Amino acid sequence: MWTANRNRHARARSFQGWRSGIRRVLPWIPGEVITVLADLKARGFQAFLVGGALRDLLLARPPGDWDVATDALPGQVEEVFPDRLVLHTGKRFGTVRVLAGEIPVDVTTFRQEGAYTDGRRPDWVEFKESVVDDLSRRDFTVNAMALDPLAEKLVDPFRGRRDLRRRLIRTVGDPQARFREDALRMLRFYRFQAVLDFRGEAETERVIAQIAAEEPSLLANVSPERIRDELNKLLTGVAPGKGLRGLVWSGLLPIIAPEFTPVVKTPGLMEHLIATVEAIKPEAHLRWAAFLHDLGKPATRIEDDRGVHYFGHEQAGERLAGALLERLRFSRAFQEQVLTLVRRHMFPCDPGMTDTALRRLAAKVGRDALFDLLELRRADIVASGNHCHRAWRILSEFASRIRALLREEKVLTLNDLAVNGHDVMAVLGLAPGPEVGRVLQELFYWVTEDPERNTRERLLQYLEEKREEKSE
Repeated sequence: MWTANRNRHARARSFQGWRSGIRRVLPWIPGEVITVLADLKARGFQAFLVGGALRDLLLARPPGDWDVATDALPGQVEEVFPDRLVLHTGKRFGTVRVLAGEIPVDVTTFRQEGAYTDGRRPDWVEFKESVVDDLSRRDFTVNAMALDPLAEKLVDPFRGRRDLRRRLIRTVGDPQARFREDALRMLRFYRFQAVLDFRGEAETERVIAQIAAEEPSLLANVSPERIRDELNKLLTGVAPGKGLRGLVWSGLLPIIAPEFTPVVKTPGLMEHLIATVEAIKPEAHLRWAAFLHDLGKPATRIEDDRGVHYFGHEQAGERLAGALLERLRFSRAFQEQVLTLVRRHMFPCDPGMTDTALRRLAAKVGRDALFDLLELRRADIVASGNHCHRAWRILSEFASRIRALLREEKVLTLNDLAVNGHDVMAVLGLAPGPEVGRVLQELFYWVTEDPERNTRERLLQYLEEKREEKSE
């Protein structure tokens, strides 16, 4: 009897803790989102807050997106919100976007899905009447909960809240089935570990490694854009090392990025890249540059009586990184931002460089990229385990000189010159073409030796003298 009473009291305390936990998150749900739920329920429909928003609320994190699940069909949702619809493109898959004040809310009918054979959308969607059926199609238990904030009711059939407390990523049901429905979920398994700083369930990870070894083609139909987005989120997460080490251990990384095949076979190199990612600021272009900066080392490795060398690995790495970023369909601007850092990451970091050399370095890479290079060098030192005072002193002194120079500098690009291409053509009698650019570059180098030369009068005089030399 005493044991039964103790168990009953324990269950009561657990229920009270669960209820108070739900009440703690309610104030964080915007009133506009509550109104969407209330309007659906007022018409007799079920309505639950679901997905990442609910997970983040329970973790006391600010949600990025708001998703509502309902038994109302898409047409019925449109009838409830006739004046607040902002997007219809997902209607055939059950999703209608509703504008709640200024907050977009995706309202989706309870559903089950077929496989994603095109790597983008499910082959078929079947609408359901039960929220549990809807939750059963989701990827991981921490994403498979539903909250009715008006009734203070949490639906958690797969014990997702327990997994949140355990900081565990685990699939809903059979991992084989979940990954065959959508192979991208294998990457999401590691992405959530990186973003949430959770650990992955051992059995789920074992299944991923088995699929990677036996059916690597399963990822072939996943679109490059979806892979890119998952890798972006993983790399910019709070624990990117967890996700990257998982991709390596499972064998997924060489499948989605074959450029890394020789990297993972080179002792210590993959761990160095991961450590550099962990040490650098969590900005996408910096994390990608850290991840890719030594990609060319395996292809350039030579060993002689003086040791191991990687001559030209930055150029080889730029080619490999460029192919990867292009395949993942990054924007041209982002590719150039990352590739500049990969190409230049071996820049001379010498506090004794002349001002002229520093100006030319700044001109080659640009002001912003120069500070990014300093950040990459700092992270590279951390990842190399080179914590000696001399390395830090050299970097610190070099960075101080760069900052001091750039505070005063007014000529960093050709556009900063006091003359332009039209002036060059007028004085030298040139037609538009590469020769004009070469002359402007010559003027630029002349000015970097002494910025006081950058006046229109002195530059035109320089061009006049050049014209006279040419005519002699």
